[in-house]
Amino acid sequence: MKVLNIIFVILFIFSAALQYNDPDPLVWISIYLYGALLCYLALKRKYNYSLFIIGLVVYTGYAIYLLFEKNGVLSWANDHDAENIVQSMKATKPWIEETREFFGLLMLIVALIANMIWLSKNKKAATDQKIKPGTMFENSRTLLE
Repeated sequence: MKVLNIIFVILFIFSAALQYNDPDPLVWISIYLYGALLCYLALKRKYNYSLFIIGLVVYTGYAIYLLFEKNGVLSWANDHDAENIVQSMKATKPWIEETREFFGLLMLIVALIANMIWLSKNKKAATDQKIKPGTMFENSRTLLE
């Protein structure tokens, strides 16, 4: 997962840099840099559940909006025959921009979910290793369960 997080950090920083000429650059630069920050924190095993949940809620909400928007992903798939989205962006084809943004959000969502699973498993394993059976802390843990 460490290698994957390094790739995610580089990818999301690069994606943020490409947003300078976007119609709404500050929104997308912020979105990608937030994702890069969370992947960096995961790489350093600094897990803040709240930050990940905020990211997931925002990314998922915006992705759902782009899915159903007038010129969104469904329009691209149904009305425009899933036209090639890697062609140059033209102002006459806003569904291409919306679909690209949707897939960018999808990458961010996958990265955050993968990190949340990985970090929660590692956190549980680290906690289990620190508490040795038969100690006072083991007894306290049993009382709390």
